[in-house]
Amino acid sequence: MKTITTIKIHPSIRELLAFTTSGFMVDEEYEKYLKITNRKLYAYESQGKFVGCIGIEIVRFNECVIKHIAVSPEQRGKGIGSKMIQSLSEQYPFISAETDIEAVDFYRKYGFAITSLGEKYPGVERFLCEYEGRYQ
Repeated sequence: MKTITTIKIHPSIRELLAFTTSGFMVDEEYEKYLKITNRKLYAYESQGKFVGCIGIEIVRFNECVIKHIAVSPEQRGKGIGSKMIQSLSEQYPFISAETDIEAVDFYRKYGFAITSLGEKYPGVERFLCEYEGRYQ
């Protein structure tokens, strides 16, 4: 994975982040990765194109929270998400993420423990996904 630090957002990274947050929030979220020292944005490249990204907030030296993760639709199901999680787990053995029901199975597949946080927003149940230990 490549750490993203360029001031101007690459169009592929913009598109990937738009899958994880509201389109109008992409620039704001990208700016956080550039300015907040405990946030990092990584991109997964395949055949010269960015096809995945994962953004984290570092909580402690060995712990991070996934803030954003996305794989381009045409590349989904090819193990890119698992490669990004594996790469993260090599540096951060404690990983967590908050997500909605659509992504719970993705995290469960990689050994994350899933806990319902209840309805945090009207009609929207959220889940805490926690991973402890090395990627399997």
